[in-house]
Amino acid sequence: MDDEQAPVGIDPTIPSVARMYDYYLGGKDNFAADRRAAEDFMAAVPNVRAVARANRDFLRKAVTEIAGRGVRQFLDIGSGLPTQENVHQVAHRVVPDAQIVYVDNDPIVMSHGRALLEDNPHTVVVQADMREPKALLDHPEILARIDFDRPVAVLLVAMLHFVPDDDAAAAIVAAIREKLAPGSHLVISHGHLGTTSTEQQTRAKNTYRPTSAGPLTPRGPAHLAAYTDGLEVLEPGIVPVQAWRPEFEGDAEVDLSKPGILGVVARVP
Repeated sequence: MDDEQAPVGIDPTIPSVARMYDYYLGGKDNFAADRRAAEDFMAAVPNVRAVARANRDFLRKAVTEIAGRGVRQFLDIGSGLPTQENVHQVAHRVVPDAQIVYVDNDPIVMSHGRALLEDNPHTVVVQADMREPKALLDHPEILARIDFDRPVAVLLVAMLHFVPDDDAAAAIVAAIREKLAPGSHLVISHGHLGTTSTEQQTRAKNTYRPTSAGPLTPRGPAHLAAYTDGLEVLEPGIVPVQAWRPEFEGDAEVDLSKPGILGVVARVP
């Protein structure tokens, strides 16, 4: 995309986290401002592209596992721009009639998602904001697809680190958990900066300050443990996303000193 192609109502000079993530993954749905911000973040966190790919792999593996357990409803909050191995593509390989609801508040995500899924009867894209969890969970378009009295998988993949206040992030998770029936699953991945220097952490966090989402707030395993307290945490627990059921032996290493993304999948008993 270039500035001249920006849809009405979109300011291409303000970086978007969804479009920055698209750039990390090698996509083309991004503007010059997104690329500049992404390159700044990559200078502070050089492994971000590998981490972004590992995060997508984590999503794929988590959805495959949950669909294999018989869950037929998926709510992906903060779905981002469509790319390869989206939730509906993964889930439908296991459960062809699974209901998939994508939620985002980025107008470009809405436009791309709706165009891609126009002819898919089991998938819909809804505009809502995770920072207003009650409104999101009571959204009529979501309730038309998701029956919260039955097991549902809720995904918060690389989203909560855009909520700066710890209590607010915990409240979002608590509101979601309150809606989940037994057999439901919660999938969370969250950025952390390990033991990098204070200067590097400040630079990484502030790179996102000009974006529509605001600066990053990294959190560690203790926060994810609190989010999933009382749930049945699936093996291997809270680990870097590349170490969640790794497909290659070299990815099994758990090194929390390096910046990256932590992942966890938990079941409601």
